[in-house]
Amino acid sequence: MTSVVQLIRSDSLSTVAEYAYAATAPASARLVFLAGACPLDEHGTTVAVGDVRGQAARCVENLRVALADAGAALDDLVQTRVLVASSHQADLVAAWEVVRTAMGDHDVPSTLLGVTVLGYDDQLVEIEGIAAVAE
Repeated sequence: MTSVVQLIRSDSLSTVAEYAYAATAPASARLVFLAGACPLDEHGTTVAVGDVRGQAARCVENLRVALADAGAALDDLVQTRVLVASSHQADLVAAWEVVRTAMGDHDVPSTLLGVTVLGYDDQLVEIEGIAAVAE
């Protein structure tokens, strides 16, 4: 199914960002608000302890599952927020590279944040999102 999300790029802003600066969805779309996808396995255990890239990959996998359960996919994302429990820019970049690669051509508007701590033991990464799908 074709996504209803329209990504908007600006000729007036820098092209260095690896994402669209805005996105829209028609008023008729059903919005899907996703809780933060965490790097947890099916037993609720944090995976890839100490590995930002590994945790980011599991977060993307869990995000895909939550989207599918809501009748959506990564291409239906309107916005994401990537949270990384680190004060080191390299850790943020590592998480972002995993997320950006997973998005492929759908360079959804995103915010990347370094935070002090996340909710689960040994958790380093969490990904929030909003999606829109046709009714």
